[in-house]
Amino acid sequence: MTAGSGEHETVLVLDFGGQYTQLIARRIRELRVYCEIHPFDLDVERIRARRPTGIVLSGGPDSVYEPDAPQADPEILRLGIPVLGICYGLQWMAHVLGGRVAASGLREYGRARIRLLAGGGGLFTGLEPDLNVWMSHGDRVEQLPPGFEATASTTTVPVAAAQDGERSLFGIQFHPEVTHTDSGSRMLRNFLHDVCGAAGEWRMASYAAEATAAIEARVGPDDRVLCALSGGVDSAVAASLVQRAVGERLTAVFVDNGLLRRNERGDVERSLRRGLDLRLVVVDAAAEFLGALAGVTDPEQKRRTIGRVFIEVFQREAARLERRDEGSGAFRFLVQGTLYPDVIESVSAFGPSAMIKSHHNVGGLPERLGFELIEPLRYLFKDEVRQLGRELGLGSEFLGRHPFPGPGLAVRIPGEVTAARVAVLQEADAIFIEELRKAGLYDRVSQALAVLLPVHSVGVKGDGRSYESVVALRAVETEDFMTADWSELPHEFLGRVANRIVNEVAGVNRVVYDLTSKPPGTIEWE
Repeated sequence: MTAGSGEHETVLVLDFGGQYTQLIARRIRELRVYCEIHPFDLDVERIRARRPTGIVLSGGPDSVYEPDAPQADPEILRLGIPVLGICYGLQWMAHVLGGRVAASGLREYGRARIRLLAGGGGLFTGLEPDLNVWMSHGDRVEQLPPGFEATASTTTVPVAAAQDGERSLFGIQFHPEVTHTDSGSRMLRNFLHDVCGAAGEWRMASYAAEATAAIEARVGPDDRVLCALSGGVDSAVAASLVQRAVGERLTAVFVDNGLLRRNERGDVERSLRRGLDLRLVVVDAAAEFLGALAGVTDPEQKRRTIGRVFIEVFQREAARLERRDEGSGAFRFLVQGTLYPDVIESVSAFGPSAMIKSHHNVGGLPERLGFELIEPLRYLFKDEVRQLGRELGLGSEFLGRHPFPGPGLAVRIPGEVTAARVAVLQEADAIFIEELRKAGLYDRVSQALAVLLPVHSVGVKGDGRSYESVVALRAVETEDFMTADWSELPHEFLGRVANRIVNEVAGVNRVVYDLTSKPPGTIEWE
């Protein structure tokens, strides 16, 4: 479900499979213009019906001149709607309008310096003539189509940017959505405000109102709704939003799957009952989940197994509640706090981009669900969800928590998940989080976690040899959870945490710290 109703200015981002497409959407929303990402081959009539303020063509991994390269309908360039092509988007425009695109003799990846050329208004109004930008391409525009003029170049690329001002068609070879590009946000602002005439009127309050109206329109007056609650930010915000739409017809179900952090069941239950005025049901299904995971070591199979058991639990609980509340109607819908990054990493939702991993609430769901899904946060980024939570009046006990994955500690235990291994990880994780809070570092990092590795190492405890497990600590800093940098926590702090873990957690004799950013790694290990 999307929140866009077409009643306000909207920009459509057509995805050719670019690695930065989601960042384009984030940057546009940060400039307070609503946008939606759609496949590159979105039907022209659907585009016309949406009456977009502007269209952005994303980058992509293909060469536009190859026979199987993704091709949009050239008619979108004749709708009279301003278009901005980024990287592949520029090359596609040049290719279909009569220009020539060819492989570069010298590829550009990473930082490059562009020089603005005369007549480069529009995107570059008010900018310095020399700018550092972020390039990622192996092809380049060798000849521009009729009506276009180059507006920027580098020492190796004569067309780093181009425009046909009369038709409001603009293209850039670099990526303004990436923070490494000087004034990239200003370029997008110039396109949105000066070229498209957008007023920047979209707010998270607008999303809340539209999403509420969409849920009200979808859920019938006799329908009941279940919400899968974890106690984290995402499910709490989703529950609060749906409750605004359906009221007492919403029942929240918190499932203890045996894969929670230490004492999490009690903590979450207290927070939910105190902070959200919900009908709450708590289900203990730990034995069921751990039994289903016995012998499972493949990460994707773990996620799918957890997704399947979650649904079985919800189906069973829905049937029990319907019997208990006979005459109150059936549970037709299931609410989940699925986020945009979950969708992007789990399925090729828009363009030809690759799947990274399934999420238990996206790619891990069985085909025959038994419920209709309501996912009101499906196209929001994590920071936007927090904004929405503030709009809905949620407190810091929900909005200040680090994300915790739906599959729980199962994706932090490579190899087989057993009750004994979960118990070890719970203790190590609790020490890490406790020390972060004591040191005033919890709110500095975006997410912190411990991982129980499927290896043993030789150590010395007391006067004897030990051969025990290894725990990896990970902490990252990020705005959108699509990319992340590892947190440079103080060495003294890490040493204190490691010392506590090896001394207090039975079965662990070594602690390591993960220094991998995303990409190339993901935040979770599985």
